Amino acid sequence: MKLYTKRGDDGHTDLIGGARVSKNHLRVSAYGAVDELNATIGLALADCAIDAINKGLITTQCRLFDLGADLATPNSAKAVSSRLTAEHVSELESQIDAASEQLEPLRSFILPGGSVLAARLHIARTVCRRAEREVVALAEHEAVDPTATIYLNRLADLLFALARLANAKAGVPDVPWLPDQEA
Repeated sequence: MKLYTKRGDDGHTDLIGGARVSKNHLRVSAYGAVDELNATIGLALADCAIDAINKGLITTQCRLFDLGADLATPNSAKAVSSRLTAEHVSELESQIDAASEQLEPLRSFILPGGSVLAARLHIARTVCRRAEREVVALAEHEAVDPTATIYLNRLADLLFALARLANAKAGVPDVPWLPDQEA
């Protein structure tokens, strides 16, 4: 089977179930942003030697693949409900709590960056927030399981906590935001 089909050359794509929509359809934007998020997490994992971060994020990548498939399936073609559950959200919360227990409490806003891994996790966090906005936009026009938005919201929090943890493990301090600071 060839990798290319030429079916998207006209600016349309197939959804799961066979419906064709424009590549700028809200549903395509939503699952595309989730796919981009998954890729940015993969980039963060490429050099990650911290087992506590690796294991959780690989599981998260699988969950994001499920979410992307759910978002790529219009409601008219759904045979099953969303694969994300409240339990998956609770798993993220447990990971946030575990990471936070290893960190000094925040006393100010911090700038994204520090170690290379932390910077990559901060990029993933911002992509996650965009994916969340795309899913919210879709939900304003079509029914979307609210667990999707909750999961992405919590995942962005986890990515922030993991970025801080990556800095701590690397011995790199978080950089506080200083208002009115000149470069």
